[in-house]
Amino acid sequence: MATPTLRKIYLAGPEVFCPEASELGARKKALCKHYGFHGLFPLDGEVQASGSARELGFAISAANEQLIRNADLVIANLTPFRGASADVGTVYEIGLARGLGKVIHGYSNDPASFSERTFALFGQGEYGQSELHDRDGLSIERFDLHDNLMIEGGIALSGGIFLTHPATEAEKYSDLTAFENLLRQLQLQYQRQ
Repeated sequence: MATPTLRKIYLAGPEVFCPEASELGARKKALCKHYGFHGLFPLDGEVQASGSARELGFAISAANEQLIRNADLVIANLTPFRGASADVGTVYEIGLARGLGKVIHGYSNDPASFSERTFALFGQGEYGQSELHDRDGLSIERFDLHDNLMIEGGIALSGGIFLTHPATEAEKYSDLTAFENLLRQLQLQYQRQ
């Protein structure tokens, strides 16, 4: 009897910017293995570039796109990064994965809604008003979602799961509780198939 092929999961998220990025990647990959998956971390990509920082940036982009193409599904850490929303690179990656027809799962270590976070950073007036506006008078979306409607909507339309967990500020990018909960759910889901 042939050994089943492990499903490959691209592990998108802003962890690559953390000082302990390699350690976080190793922890996530170990959890994937524990639950019967093979994790692909962005720093795993084969990067070959000589010359400028710009060329290196393009090489990293190409390597990460190849990892996404090679993955069976994506789990994205959508914890807000440098603003009210998820890391823009991670958002690009889940858009690419969605366009490739992959199932996308996401999690955030901040359970507040996107409208709450946006208003806290840029809002004007009081939060309880029926319509919310930022300091420039532009409306703030209120769809009771944890990030922009295209992000969470794309996850749902792909058949994916989105979870949140209230991590401490110090562990905002390193707490893997929601990530592990997702892996548990995926393991059960695939066992039933």
